[in-house]
Amino acid sequence: MRLTYQTSVATFIQFVIVSLFTLVSQTVSTVSSCHQNGNDCVGNLAISIIFYIIVAVMFGAIWLIGYGAQARRSRRLAQLLIGIEAFLGLLALFSIKLNAHSRSAAGLFASFGMLVLAAWIISLSFRLMRAGGGRVVNRQRRRPS
Repeated sequence: MRLTYQTSVATFIQFVIVSLFTLVSQTVSTVSSCHQNGNDCVGNLAISIIFYIIVAVMFGAIWLIGYGAQARRSRRLAQLLIGIEAFLGLLALFSIKLNAHSRSAAGLFASFGMLVLAAWIISLSFRLMRAGGGRVVNRQRRRPS
């Protein structure tokens, strides 16, 4: 199956990947901080849960925007999705730069994955926007004159 305009599927994939990675990273962070300093385990756990909820809600909202853009074939929602994903791609680029200096392999991998997902969703949204509410096709046919 080739995804040509399915922004809802792409944003759902992004939602699942980011949510799972955030859950794993926050769990590892909480466990390691509890082993190092057992005094503030509950505080670290609460902050990790709040952070996970914020990330899940944010990417859930992006998923709903992607679904709306696809279902309505909305040019405005596609433009909004492009803007959001461009911002996320910019954040991923900054994160790649930071993780390259700190030599964090997991962070570098996650940032690069986020950049690839953002670029993919931008390309799908652009195709949807270019279709202008009509059918999304690979190439425009020449119309006989």
